[in-house]
Amino acid sequence: MIERSALLFDRVLVVVAVNPDKRPLFSPDERITMIRRVVAPWANVTCASTTGFVVDLARQFGARYLVRGVRGATDVDGEMALADMNRALAPEIETVFIPAHPALSEVSSSKLKQLAREGGDISRFCPSEIVEALLRRLVGTAARDEEGAHG
Repeated sequence: MIERSALLFDRVLVVVAVNPDKRPLFSPDERITMIRRVVAPWANVTCASTTGFVVDLARQFGARYLVRGVRGATDVDGEMALADMNRALAPEIETVFIPAHPALSEVSSSKLKQLAREGGDISRFCPSEIVEALLRRLVGTAARDEEGAHG
């Protein structure tokens, strides 16, 4: 998504949006650090995080478009609802949907973590920097879970 967006737009801001209803494996700062490493080849791509609405951050950066990836029909309903909400909050910012690469259309963070926990090869689904960090974190999480079960 980032590579395709970098080809379509003069400037791309990758946003780590903090969702208090989710418990990601990595903190926003860790996620930004990893993303910055991955996007380094594209001079027109930067990264930021927000605990607020993405459209508010987009306004601060003078963005006119929000790019959202859709993996398939199941994503479309939720993404359309989000686009409608964003349009209500910031009618001057248009949402653009880009379909996921077919090889990645069934990949979700939960499926990726499950595959990694089971020893599967996740290298075709994400950059090597992310693979290494994810495997390190999952091993650490599994060890802590194991200690908690025996403690």
